[in-house]
Amino acid sequence: MPRDLGLTALSTLSRLERAGPQRLTDLARVERVAQPSMTTLVTNLERSGYAERKRGHNDGRVTLVAITRRGSAFLAERRQAGAAVLDGLIAQLSDDDRAALVAAAPAIDRLRALVARQRDQATAEGASQ
Repeated sequence: MPRDLGLTALSTLSRLERAGPQRLTDLARVERVAQPSMTTLVTNLERSGYAERKRGHNDGRVTLVAITRRGSAFLAERRQAGAAVLDGLIAQLSDDDRAALVAAAPAIDRLRALVARQRDQATAEGASQ
């Protein structure tokens, strides 16, 4: 594996995995980076084998960025590693603290869904402009 990716690169890969192929301009807007910065980031993701550029299905002039199998595998490994660290830390908490985390989980899931919906709406609004 190459050196660890930054937060914007990880967020971009995660978005591609969740939402499917995206225009580079849409990725830049959603990630709140300049288009040249996103171009560099995508180029680096391509070099690592985590992303690829494809022609649009309906318009061959459009270039879309998509996650590769290797990119999805990389994200899965990162998530597993993160989960293992959290498991170890949670095991060190008291029973009361663990119960509080379990009780908070549904609200955290709803919050995560709201954040994802907001990002998806921002992408949809940008695509219609």
